[in-house]
Amino acid sequence: MSRVQLALRVSDLEGSVAFYSKLFGVEPAKRRPGYANFAVENPPLKLVLLEGEADQPTVMDHLGVEVFSTDEVNAATQRLTDSGLITLEENNTECCYALQDKVWVRGPGNEPWEVYTVKADSPQLEKTAEAPAAPRRPRRNPQPAETRQAAAERGVGARRPWPPRTHTPPRVPIA
Repeated sequence: MSRVQLALRVSDLEGSVAFYSKLFGVEPAKRRPGYANFAVENPPLKLVLLEGEADQPTVMDHLGVEVFSTDEVNAATQRLTDSGLITLEENNTECCYALQDKVWVRGPGNEPWEVYTVKADSPQLEKTAEAPAAPRRPRRNPQPAETRQAAAERGVGARRPWPPRTHTPPRVPIA
């Protein structure tokens, strides 16, 4: 079973670990300097806490879907590209103390989403990898022209800065 990932950048990592341990009734599955993640079974959730700047509000770092295999990442990449989204693949990327294969897309509000699989543990928090592959642009757009125009007016499919240069995508404040 895959699960949704929510990565938060928090100013008080220890206080956040204590809070989320109580909220979900589980201890972190992985703790490293500046980092904690929870593998919550009910509801199925991967909660990632990244240490942020002191005295700053918690912000969303990025969203994701954790899957079991590289084959599932590849299938998601194909499905997302075929549906008209621009994708960015990263294979054998070390970040968040894990070796991962992943694909990134951006939502209509510029929110970064990743579909990823964890292949092994890693000693790295910050991203280290070979240069990511160039973004894959859709070979065809399955939407009619008037729908594409309406989407363009809403900013969907507009060019945005890509790729994320570190594992820290643009921050979105939580209200």
